Amino acid sequence: MRRLLIPLTLAPIGPDAVLGGTVEVIGGRTMGTTWSVSFVPPPDRDVAHLRDLIQVELGRLNAQLSHWEPDSALCRFNRAPAGSRQPLPDALFTVLATACLIAEASGGAYDPTLGALVDLWGFGPPGPVEKPPAAEAIASALARTGWSELALDSATRSAVQPGGLQLDLSGIAKGYAVDVLSELLTAQGARNHLVEIGGELRGRGLKPNRNPWWVALEPLGLEADEIVVALHDLSVATSGDYRRALNLGGRLVGHTFDPRQGHPVETRLLGVTVIHASCMVADALATALMVLGSERGSAFARANHLACCIRSVGSEGSIDIFSPAAEHMLR
Repeated sequence: MRRLLIPLTLAPIGPDAVLGGTVEVIGGRTMGTTWSVSFVPPPDRDVAHLRDLIQVELGRLNAQLSHWEPDSALCRFNRAPAGSRQPLPDALFTVLATACLIAEASGGAYDPTLGALVDLWGFGPPGPVEKPPAAEAIASALARTGWSELALDSATRSAVQPGGLQLDLSGIAKGYAVDVLSELLTAQGARNHLVEIGGELRGRGLKPNRNPWWVALEPLGLEADEIVVALHDLSVATSGDYRRALNLGGRLVGHTFDPRQGHPVETRLLGVTVIHASCMVADALATALMVLGSERGSAFARANHLACCIRSVGSEGSIDIFSPAAEHMLR
């Protein structure tokens, strides 16, 4: 069965909003994954020029946010001397500021400072490991985490490196990049578009046939209802360990970590999808809800009026739990 999620409010659509034209599709690789942009090009903009602008912007973001590029601003912060306050470039500070707000709101279920744990369990730049780390090693890595230690200062756009703190923005950077590309396209006159990076998406405006950008949510590997969302000035992000897992000594371990325990989460959740105006916010919140689990995640979504779908394993297949805000969108 197909289920539709349609936003409750729509931007005004004038008689000449989208009439005729064709959808161009371009794409490539970034942030260790793929990107694609579907858009209606304005008559005075060359598609190749827009592609070049996108590539330049993605290169700029990688140079600030990547934990895989040794010379990125993020990696330089990770190596900064203990006790130093470091000025941060615009994108890195913006993402960290949002990440810390979500970390605080979620009670630490999301944390952008898990780099040491990510590396320890074999999901970071040092590469895979053969078995789960020892308790002592986990405790040592946990001692080098903690978003509140960053002590962000908006006046100087800086953060404190207390010593050994390792940023990892893989749970929010792609969403931010989606938002940035959407704003770039809008500024270039391509107001009707769908941007995707690694499965995180943002749609704006309409297709030439005046339909919204319909996107099917990821099925997450089990027989389930097809869920399709109309991304009309909305973003969608999904978190789930189906995307990346390692076999450590016969134990399948996912890449979503509980920042409070130092272990990958062990849950019956298949994944969490969040629908939000900001893809950056949706990206981080999907991770936070994955860590919180079905019951606490549902309560958090309800209390914060989040539109989300939590998909878990039931006795006869998958179970979809829609938050009240998402239920209002169901058709």
